[in-house]
Amino acid sequence: MITRRSLLALTIGLTLTTPALAQSWKDKYPELVFALVPAENATGTLDRYTPFANYLSKELGVKVTMRIASDYTAVIEGQKNKQIHIGFYGPGSYARANTVSGGNVIPFVTTKNSDGSIGYYSVMYVRADSKFKSIEDLKGTTLGFVDVESTSGFKAPNFFLTQQGFPIDRYFKVGQTTGSHENAVLALAAGTVDAAVNWWNSEDDSNLTRMLHKGMVKRTDGTLMKKEDFRIAWKSPLLPGSPFAYLADMPDDLKKAIVKAFVDAPQKDKDAFAKLSDGKDLGFVEVTAKDYEESVKMNLWLDEQRKKKAS
Repeated sequence: MITRRSLLALTIGLTLTTPALAQSWKDKYPELVFALVPAENATGTLDRYTPFANYLSKELGVKVTMRIASDYTAVIEGQKNKQIHIGFYGPGSYARANTVSGGNVIPFVTTKNSDGSIGYYSVMYVRADSKFKSIEDLKGTTLGFVDVESTSGFKAPNFFLTQQGFPIDRYFKVGQTTGSHENAVLALAAGTVDAAVNWWNSEDDSNLTRMLHKGMVKRTDGTLMKKEDFRIAWKSPLLPGSPFAYLADMPDDLKKAIVKAFVDAPQKDKDAFAKLSDGKDLGFVEVTAKDYEESVKMNLWLDEQRKKKAS
């Protein structure tokens, strides 16, 4: 029988034990580092993600420090060395992080697009005022990449175009990295490259549409460009959604808390969540390493190609 006295004793017991359990991982992880590779300039990324980092701090009860990395390799190495607890990747860069960390970097969520789908595409843009309309028209031209660890901006185009009979190193005159998704678009707008690869979710949700919305894309004479000034000459098969990944060797209760905070974000902080995608995404969905097995295979194939060229 539960009496008033036994209920009081039970309450005291819970008071003494529960906080100790709740604080167990917080004592070891008083601060969590959340790292991103900017798909836009660093200022834009800070503006987009700071409210979400603040939300995570509130939900998890520890300080969440956001870091904007210069490139994908910085995030990969940071997680490998356990200096970054949560990283945001493309599928290919995640696969690299998983490999170099000995499997200690694992994905836990990705986003659901506005139409309910999961995943995105790599596309190759050309200017609408050029003579180029398809990949067949681009032989011997200059192609702008993003970063060698970018899935949409390097890995996927190399992998799929080779399968389709258009190996980039032989089909294009020059393939040059621009350093970021934004830089690739700006190089195309300026005429520095004839085509540029980038990420694309839908007609109204892509890096290009976000840049155009901000008035960032201009012709050499300074006039603003519009969506109609570009066309897609090539589009990849559907890629897995870009994952957020954490360190597998962190405490299970910490990992569960992180997953819950992400999944609950659209309901608990609608504005912070909406800001991540300009209100385009519907929510976070849980994923596992199994969802990215094809990305690992893509990486292995690219590594083999590099070895063949070096030998």
